[in-house]
Amino acid sequence: MDPKSLRGLGHLFVTVFLTGFATLIVSPVITDVTMAALCPGSDECSLAIYLSGFQQAVTGVGTTLMLPIIGNLSDQYGRKALLTLPMVLSIIPSAILACNRTTGYFYAYYALKILTAMICQGSINCIALAYLADNVSYNRRASAFGVLAGVTSGSYLCGTLAARFLSVGLAFQVATFVSLFAVVYMRIFLEESIPADQAEGIIEPILREEEEDVTRKDGNAPAKMSSFKKIPSLGGVICLLKNSPSLAQAAVVAFFNYLGEGGMESSSQYYIKARFHFNKNQFADLMLISGILATISQLFLMPLLASRIGDGRLLSVGLFVACIYAFLYSIAWSAWIPYAATALTTLMVFAPPSLQSIASKQVGPRDQGKAQGCIAGITSLANIISPLIFSPLTALFLSEEAPFHFPGFSIICIAITLMIAFVQSLTMGRAPSNTNGKNNRNSTEV
Repeated sequence: MDPKSLRGLGHLFVTVFLTGFATLIVSPVITDVTMAALCPGSDECSLAIYLSGFQQAVTGVGTTLMLPIIGNLSDQYGRKALLTLPMVLSIIPSAILACNRTTGYFYAYYALKILTAMICQGSINCIALAYLADNVSYNRRASAFGVLAGVTSGSYLCGTLAARFLSVGLAFQVATFVSLFAVVYMRIFLEESIPADQAEGIIEPILREEEEDVTRKDGNAPAKMSSFKKIPSLGGVICLLKNSPSLAQAAVVAFFNYLGEGGMESSSQYYIKARFHFNKNQFADLMLISGILATISQLFLMPLLASRIGDGRLLSVGLFVACIYAFLYSIAWSAWIPYAATALTTLMVFAPPSLQSIASKQVGPRDQGKAQGCIAGITSLANIISPLIFSPLTALFLSEEAPFHFPGFSIICIAITLMIAFVQSLTMGRAPSNTNGKNNRNSTEV
């Protein structure tokens, strides 16, 4: 890559870091805020678990529909243009809790968080991956995606470290300020990126008026008609998957992987809070350890291994270790087990960037946004289903009405889900490119 590309990627990494920091600085405190607003003074709250699961499911419906559209539009109108919308919308929820965290403000946050997350959740990462694919050669793509994941993990690390020492109110205020700064920085410094043969699309409006060569029966001048640029349909996404068996396999792996990850996200904190009475600081400690290990692994270890064993094997390693991680959580008998399990993060974090690299190699340069949007949409579909399965299981087995005593039953079910993804990944092997860098517009147009 030439120096100009490197500078452009540097600004991309800064943008991703700032947005990730703003999101993750509030992650360790949101469980405490939710329970304080809904069930003050209690360590168990079924309402909080169900609302969290409902939020995750509804958000998943929205992102399943929106991410393929956003990815496709970024192919047509540029990555920078499509980054602006989710970055601006993501400011609103944290700004609400920065003002107050009483029950009324929490429900306002809850409603707006669902609406904005339908567009914001996953879209920044999806567009960033397409931006990297525009500027990184085919054989270095797995390493570049690993570096981007490392930058995200670095923002995770810094965000949780800040949350460890900031008060709850100040954490939301800092998140709001950093989100605003990220938008300004991105608009000023990040250069637009889009495949060269599509560059003309950037200056075309999504809704335009054009003169159609339609002659009226009375012989008058052609009628002026409004027409929309083509927006991808579900059928187009299915066509994209049918034309690339490897991409379809990657979609299956992504579905089961994120079905399990979504279950851990919606259930694990409530599980260990009920089992070991963890609070904000202990959640932050776990996230801090995980962030340090993930950052080091993705920035330094993954680029080294990707060139030697390939992204297919890295994917399988990451998924297998994730199974072990979930299993350890499910049988945790002491408060130190969650801390010990975080050591597995070193290898778990190989899975997402490896999967994204495999998907990227299945399409040409003009379809990177479509491919990443497709995979992101599949993961969002998993996020719809996941809380519907695992949140009720978690609430049931943490209650006094559990059919048998096994508080971690929902977590061991998550481990089984991750094992399915691991087995499927073994059939993929080293994913070949269907395009070899050439764009097949007819077969992948969405």
